[in-house]
Amino acid sequence: MSDNVKPHKLSSPAAVAAALVAMMSAPALAADYVQAPGSTLAFASQYDGETFTGSFPGFSTKLSFDPAQLANAKLDVTIPLAGAKTGNADRDSTLQGAEFFDVAKHAQARYTASKFRALGGNQYAADGTLSLHGVSKPVTLTFTWTPGAKPVLTGKATVKRLDFGVGTGDWADTKAIPNEVAVSTKVVLQPAK
Repeated sequence: MSDNVKPHKLSSPAAVAAALVAMMSAPALAADYVQAPGSTLAFASQYDGETFTGSFPGFSTKLSFDPAQLANAKLDVTIPLAGAKTGNADRDSTLQGAEFFDVAKHAQARYTASKFRALGGNQYAADGTLSLHGVSKPVTLTFTWTPGAKPVLTGKATVKRLDFGVGTGDWADTKAIPNEVAVSTKVVLQPAK
């Protein structure tokens, strides 16, 4: 090899252009986010025909998401069940008991998803798994994605409580409490550090 050969430097216009093309053609990675203040996770059901709502304060969300790179998207939500609040102390303590969440044995639920679909516009679906009360089953979360410095994921899902063994004994009667529970969320996100 001749001593006259000089190594390529990125200072030449051709080398800079080649480096930029290589960077642009590399697969983009999804942006990583964590939950920011102002996020909510709620549920709604009925008891003897009367609608009630509740929330899970203290839930936490991690999301990797780029609408242009859905194959790389991942969602992980941890939900502490003992904190469930419905505005009725008796109902809240019943939810914590063995016939419902059984928080002594199952302190938290978890939702994870790594398969995402575009539904058109800024609408998406995450086909994931909910682990609740010792049972793991598929649950689809449909959501709207609002991009920005603090993007917002606004979603909804339907959970069939009896599939997870939630509401056993007398509470398994779907005339008193429907099997399907509506879940809704608004997650304000910020870049992960």
